[in-house]
Amino acid sequence: QVQLVESGGGLVQPGGSLRLSCVASGDTLDYYAVGWFRQAPGMEREGVSCIGSSGRTTYYGDSVKGRFTISRDNAKNTVYLQMNSLKPEDTANYYCAVKRSRLIVSQRMCVSANMDSWGQGTQVTVSS
Repeated sequence: QVQLVESGGGLVQPGGSLRLSCVASGDTLDYYAVGWFRQAPGMEREGVSCIGSSGRTTYYGDSVKGRFTISRDNAKNTVYLQMNSLKPEDTANYYCAVKRSRLIVSQRMCVSANMDSWGQGTQVTVSS
């Protein structure tokens, strides 16, 4: 129903910034909550951030609060993850996922099991 393509990953120095993009096709994102998840080698998939369909509610994992910002541009059918002050611990494959829901986002909602569709991932490497 919804196809998602992530982009914007790459290799950056600690303290640097990246902006990830998630572009949807096949349906409008207006009615979907969107989440960013990440998984590093040997680690479990972690919820990074989620944003409600309205864009008025957001959730951030404790490890990224104050450094990452999620936003959406419905006119472009795109969700962004601005990542600042990057740390080596942020190194992971980052995935975009959506859930067709107008519920307010929360920690309980922003888990991978709740998501309906996933992108292929984009690699972020933070290394000195």
